[in-house]
Amino acid sequence: MRAALVQMTSGDDPEANLAQLQGLAAQAVAEGAGFVLSPEVSNCLSTSRTRQRAVLRREADDPMLAAMREFAARRGVWVLLGSLAVTTEDAEGRFANRSILIDAGGGIAARYDKIHMFDVAVSEAETYRESDGYRPGDRAVLADTPFGKIGMTVCYDLRFPHLFRGLARAGAEILTVPSAFSPVTGAAHWEPLLRARAIECGAWVLAPAQTGTHPATRGKARSTHGHSLAVDPWGRVLADGGTAPGVCFVDLDRTEIAAARRKIPSLTADAPYAGPV
Repeated sequence: MRAALVQMTSGDDPEANLAQLQGLAAQAVAEGAGFVLSPEVSNCLSTSRTRQRAVLRREADDPMLAAMREFAARRGVWVLLGSLAVTTEDAEGRFANRSILIDAGGGIAARYDKIHMFDVAVSEAETYRESDGYRPGDRAVLADTPFGKIGMTVCYDLRFPHLFRGLARAGAEILTVPSAFSPVTGAAHWEPLLRARAIECGAWVLAPAQTGTHPATRGKARSTHGHSLAVDPWGRVLADGGTAPGVCFVDLDRTEIAAARRKIPSLTADAPYAGPV
């Protein structure tokens, strides 16, 4: 299976974001991709809750989801909408950061709501409180596909290795990490963490990313790191999207999963221990 990591610069205009994704996805399929993956919050990247409340929709009414389901069915390809920001019935009015896997017939094969909220203070000038606007998910998701079992995660989940290990031990062969990493943390941690998760799990890691400075009609503009990465089960980076919007490709080979896990069987080698004390 040839996978295509779509790297976007989404803004807070869902219509413009959809046009960008459709163009890049069409390019990916024209170059042989059978699995197309987009970044986190592909439909709307915004720092303004007011703007989000004005443009976000329920999953059932989201235009990007409808269009990409039609695209998948028409082209006969699988699509991972890395995540969509969608409205929910949350009592506090918070959104969901939801990753959606679409099968080659246009059906929804799986959905995963981001568990770990990005509540951090990178510096005095750069703070994030994702939980103010988004309610966290509470369930890990493993999806069956003809080209392997997919463990679904989103962005900040990357820093919680127990989630990845749990997915891998449950059978995940491909781990998806759609993201909108900040430039500061991205430069320091993005590649090392992705390679670590691939090595620890003996799995393919596919991480489509947002990049650049994101247009905003309300609120302040935000920048992201880019560098969509595909990492093989031995921890080798096989594709890097750089810092411009576009598409990068990787050919997935399931035999490499078994080979890596045979050489380093850490998923099945847990030993009991006491403590810490």
